[in-house]
Amino acid sequence: MSRADVDRAELTDLDRAIVNGFQGGFPVVERPFEPAAEALRERGVDVTESALVERVRHLDETGVLTRFGALVNAEEIGGTATLVAMHAPPDRFDEVAEQVNAHREVAHNYEREHPHLNMWFVVSVADEDRVEEVLDEIEDETGQPTYNLPKRDEFRVEAKFMLDGPIPDGDLDLSHLGPAVEPEDRRTLTPDERDLVLEIQGGLPVSRTPYADVADAIGKDTDWVVRTIKRFELEGKVRRVGVIPNHYALGYTENGMTVWDVPDEVVQEVGPAVASLDFVTHCYRRPRHEGVWPYNFFAMTHGRSEAESEARIEQVRDVMNEYWDVGDRTTDETQGDWDTLFSTRILKKTGIRMAERADANTE
Repeated sequence: MSRADVDRAELTDLDRAIVNGFQGGFPVVERPFEPAAEALRERGVDVTESALVERVRHLDETGVLTRFGALVNAEEIGGTATLVAMHAPPDRFDEVAEQVNAHREVAHNYEREHPHLNMWFVVSVADEDRVEEVLDEIEDETGQPTYNLPKRDEFRVEAKFMLDGPIPDGDLDLSHLGPAVEPEDRRTLTPDERDLVLEIQGGLPVSRTPYADVADAIGKDTDWVVRTIKRFELEGKVRRVGVIPNHYALGYTENGMTVWDVPDEVVQEVGPAVASLDFVTHCYRRPRHEGVWPYNFFAMTHGRSEAESEARIEQVRDVMNEYWDVGDRTTDETQGDWDTLFSTRILKKTGIRMAERADANTE
């Protein structure tokens, strides 16, 4: 039995409706599961509020979801993060990985398929000046140069993974439910907002009253929590509220980071066009490094099989071709206009250290 067959056997129609329907746009009201269940019933999925709570809790506890709740946008909370590439010699790979991972500022680290730059990690810091200090330390310890690839333009960050089943288009958006609030024109956090961010960053309690549970935990009124989270959505501090699936558990095992040498004069047109593809989860412009890294455009794709992943990459290329004459893919022998770096191993995944970044941005 294939991984996809296992997933089909284990997930009920209700599970699939939850995953498809609630990856974004979950209600921000005192009892959000009540209107969520009603919306599912209107789509032909017979479920009560209590049964929906129980099923989301089951999906969370069994690892189908990484969490339920608000997806906090760390960049809007404070500090900064950057993507870094480096070469780890094969005979020292594990040693170098251990040295890199020992830095608490390194949040994620992946081994990727590339003839030279085979280690890719994210550095997250409260103070932007600390990035170069961390990279200098890593270079001194490993003896290997690092290549900083900070984000220059963000075209899309929306990792949604659809399944066969009810609500296949994932178009059940209940984000209109909630209090009428206005965004505030300030970048800093208040101490109470900082406490809220840290309380919800790992997810909301899976209960009939998740926002009231958060309010109890931080000593605030439920109405304040609901209104603040709703305002955070408008301000971009929260990207969305809903279920956050574990894409590996859903069968999306092929993780391809496609990289492209897009002519600078068309990047701003190419970016939104590629970002419009629903299977592209992350899409950025990043700097080149002359003589080492010729690509300035990154688009992350996911697939449930190698064939599906390759087909999606070809769709990205087709869109690219509408704006510039895309050449061949890079091979071991020749440098082309694009390449795909598949991840082969997760070396570290601890998440962004939100507390320090929020602390540094709290007044």
